[in-house]
Amino acid sequence: MKLHSHAVAPNAWRVRAFLAEKGAEIDTVNVEFDKGDTQTEHYLAMNSLGQVPVLELGDGTALPESIAICRYLESQFPDPALFGTGAHGQAWVEMWNRRMELLIMNTVGNIGLHALPFFADRVHQVAEFAEAQKKTLIERWAWLDAEISDGRPFVAGAAFSVADITGMTALKIADIMELAVPGDLAHVKTWEATVRARPSWGA
Repeated sequence: MKLHSHAVAPNAWRVRAFLAEKGAEIDTVNVEFDKGDTQTEHYLAMNSLGQVPVLELGDGTALPESIAICRYLESQFPDPALFGTGAHGQAWVEMWNRRMELLIMNTVGNIGLHALPFFADRVHQVAEFAEAQKKTLIERWAWLDAEISDGRPFVAGAAFSVADITGMTALKIADIMELAVPGDLAHVKTWEATVRARPSWGA
């Protein structure tokens, strides 16, 4: 296996954090956007969207999309189980990972897409949308705070999971945007401190 990744791209970091939680290492090829690495004929044959990461398998098959890659890695490195165990546990983690991605991570990502100069020639930026998404992000952090007010240490329950890694990815993007979690959201702040202290944070 060979991982085509980038040093700071959020979804590439999500896969590296997943591997770090597994205690696993695989061959990695550094991909540089500014050098056109994602626009070569070879790379576009692996991922026509020209995005990172891509997991290249031993038979030459290319697997894009970070969660799909994590799913595959879970099958190769099953311990610890980051997608839950048993039918109920796996469904619960799946639900929470979807919520963290759709409600939290994508909201932070939208702010970046519509506010950072890096994306100015990649998307039609709407500054008003970015500002509206900042307000939405605060509301969604507050929603999460209420959800985890039952005292569970991690997003999906007692065990750390891929849902927490997705949340950590959102925090990474928020750091770039200087969008701190509101200080009055005690439950989210406790969770944030816990995940930032994990070795995988520095993956």
